[in-house]
Formats: sequence, C-alpha cells, structure tokens
Amino acid sequence: MNLNSQIIITKEYDKTIQELRKLAKNGESFVEIIESPFKVEHANLAIEKAYLASSEKNIIILAGDFSPVVQNRLLKILEEPPKNKEFIMLIKSKSTILPTIKSRLPITIADLSTNEEILDLNLEKLDIKAVYEFIQKNSRTSAKDTVRLVENISKKAIFSQKYNLDEKSLNLFKNATLALDKGSPASFVLTALLLKLLARKKRR
Repeated sequence: MNLNSQIIITKEYDKTIQELRKLAKNGESFVEIIESPFKVEHANLAIEKAYLASSEKNIIILAGDFSPVVQNRLLKILEEPPKNKEFIMLIKSKSTILPTIKSRLPITIADLSTNEEILDLNLEKLDIKAVYEFIQKNSRTSAKDTVRLVENISKKAIFSQKYNLDEKSLNLFKNATLALDKGSPASFVLTALLLKLLARKKRR
C-alpha cells in the first residue's frame, strides 16, 4: 500500500486506516469520512474538503458502501483532484465499483486471502423461474449464510442498475436480514425478497 490515490478492497476499515497512517511522512495530513451507507451529502463533504487550499499533501480517505449515484458524484473530483490531494477509497467488494471509477483509480486488495463470493443468480436476467430454482437450491441454508446471500443480492441488484431502487425500497434488504435474525426460514425470506425485487425490475 501507499498514499497515492487508489481503491483498497478491505473488510477491516479501521485496521487499513491505521496501516495507511503509518506510511505518512512529516507534513502529510488525513481527512477521514467513514459512512455506511455513503450518501451524496457525504460525497459533497469530501469534495468540499478537497477544495480547501493546502501547501502540504492531504490524504482524503473515504470508506463505506458507495452507491452508483455517489460514485458518479465523486467521479469528477477523482478524475481531476485539486493540488496536493490524494483520494483513497476503502470498499469491501470489488464488484461494487463502477467501471468509470475502476478506469481512474488503481485497485489494491488489502487482504489477499479474502475471496469474494460468487452469487449463483443472474440478477440482470431475473425471472420467476430463476427465483424458484434459487430458492430450491438455498432452502436449507443456515441463517448466517442466508444473511450473506442477502448482502450479496443487495450489492448485485444495486450495481446492476436494472431495478427501480430508492432509499425506501432498500429497506427490503434490511428487513430480510431482520427477519432472519428473528428466526424466519431462509426459503421464506429469500422468496419474499426476490419476488419484491422482481416487481421492481425495470421494464424495457
């Protein structure tokens, strides 16, 4: 790792930030904005901080879950950062990064032992048959593993941009996790989630 502008894939934000701080030299300062989810107002704050004049190197660390809207809001500042400013984005999953962001920042994987899960469900072509087959396959999945499935589904759905999702509708995923925590069967939770998600799929 270094202190140049980049994306770092890590599940341990605090640990990674500590490691980055150890690399700092005299005169270098840090600005940290850690939010989950990372909203447009947080992106605006980062942009505001970036335009504060500085004769020394400033490292602006942004950490959290970045929606496509937020990433697009940050795109210009990442493409043409002000003088003496470096942006480091900490993200948990490489799959959530928009291609436009990937093309502008190098990607570093902090923990090379971390393997990202592959979701065996094509959310871009989701239909009732795919929902049924997925439910059958995962009907006996443990609550813990189903929570991970829900998290993975939410990321893929958001970044596929194939669904009409707003902040209110994102509660679908939160409610699914809460239901699992209260003991609801995996098959019931996944069925309810995917059918509601299917209803929000954009039509051509």
